[in-house]
Amino acid sequence: MSITAAMVKELRDTSGAGMMDAKKALLENNGNMDAAVDWLRTKGLAKAAKKSDRTAAEGLVCLEVRSSGGVALEVNSETDFVAKTEEFQQLVFKLTDAAEHCSMVEDLRRLKIEDKTVDDLVAEKIAKIGENITVRRLRKLSGENISMYVHNSVSSNMGKIGVLVGLSAKNEEFGRQVAMHIAATNPASLSEKDLNEDLIERERAILTEQARESGKPENIIINMIKGRLKKYFEEVTLLNQKFVIDPDITVDQAAKSAGVEILDFVRLEVGEGIDKKEEDFAAEVAKTMNG
Repeated sequence: MSITAAMVKELRDTSGAGMMDAKKALLENNGNMDAAVDWLRTKGLAKAAKKSDRTAAEGLVCLEVRSSGGVALEVNSETDFVAKTEEFQQLVFKLTDAAEHCSMVEDLRRLKIEDKTVDDLVAEKIAKIGENITVRRLRKLSGENISMYVHNSVSSNMGKIGVLVGLSAKNEEFGRQVAMHIAATNPASLSEKDLNEDLIERERAILTEQARESGKPENIIINMIKGRLKKYFEEVTLLNQKFVIDPDITVDQAAKSAGVEILDFVRLEVGEGIDKKEEDFAAEVAKTMNG
């Protein structure tokens, strides 16, 4: 019996199995959809669909720096227990290496590795490991002088927070110091001109309301807002922050002393922006054992 693309899609939608596994299941069962589903269940490949809607807020960030630039990739799991396994870490390494050829995470998911798309490889791991896995974020920096830092490292270039910093000239020691600073302070942007305009307006609205509550004249309120906005920029923009290595100077001043310019940075923290459900270690183990 001829196996069509529509049949493969239907089986994928039904079972959650990868494309190649769905095609193989149909071939093995002469196109019989029900038999193909049972075949996938027997092989353990139909579990992924049941797990794909479960929150994956743990995981790892992996960094890779090459001569042309740096890559930062976040891959999530449901539990920290799984994130610490060698199998999960090998998957993250493989995907980070492949991400060199992609500009967005969507491109990576469609990329083929060993004749399977990344989405299919991940689906197989979901079925085998027993919990949801998501390839969540991909960020890249171009340039020859990229420094990096991994916080809470569990393996080489892999941990809970990953930072890449692009400099105008080579200075590995200073670049690492700045990367550590970014990991600690989590700046919103490089400078004031790079800050999201919506973020600025939201902060301005809050500061305006606070200033008006003081009951002071309008001209004084305007100056109050300007002063508080300046302080806000000093707190959230990298170049204006006090350098953690030497709080007497700003990061920008430190860069000038080091003879370099900070061009850009990337910071990824595992699970950032995801609503996490707190569980203890015993619960993580139980969830993993029960699939």
